[in-house]
Amino acid sequence: MSATSRMARHARRYATIIFLIGLTSALSPTASAMSGAVAGGVHELQSRWAQIQYQTPERRRADGFDQLYQRARALIDAHPDAAELYIWAGIIRSSEAGAKGGLGALSLAKEAKSDLEKALALDDTALDGSAYTSLGALYYQVPGWPIGFGDDDKARAMLQKALTIDPDGIDPLYFWGDFLHAQGHDAAARQALEKAMKAPSRPGRETADQGRREQIRQRLDALE
Repeated sequence: MSATSRMARHARRYATIIFLIGLTSALSPTASAMSGAVAGGVHELQSRWAQIQYQTPERRRADGFDQLYQRARALIDAHPDAAELYIWAGIIRSSEAGAKGGLGALSLAKEAKSDLEKALALDDTALDGSAYTSLGALYYQVPGWPIGFGDDDKARAMLQKALTIDPDGIDPLYFWGDFLHAQGHDAAARQALEKAMKAPSRPGRETADQGRREQIRQRLDALE
């Protein structure tokens, strides 16, 4: 296969990727350690993210996510040591990449990766290890070299680390199951996805949980 053909194939794949759509985290048990301002900022970003993702027409989502990312960066400027805000910045930028699609979204995915890596450096357990989940999802969804930074080995390591921190969380279980399906391990994928479906509901995150469970149902149907 020529280099041009490989580029085109990866471009088509990239256009269909959904970057961390619905990847939201309820405030973890460590949320009480956050300042009131940081906790308020996290709640603001979570709530607005859900509105854009689930209640905004598809054609307007990319712009909505971009505006919300600017808000996240303003909150980070005010609270530069808050890992939770970097996590949400990464999630929002990833969602914008998914809404935009195509190879042009790769730069957004790289920005999301940088924010998530910063979160890990500050506190890798913040929001129940959500930075590991988010990075793991990016690593297996983004095309690999020479197009992007995708790496299945890194994805596996990140997602497994996320599960050690939050073994019953709906998000790490969902992305672990989706990764296993992508790797051709459907029996193990089903086990993870069925466990994700039974994950506890997150107070105040009803819209996010509903959206995630619908994604789980779709993945389970694909395994039939």
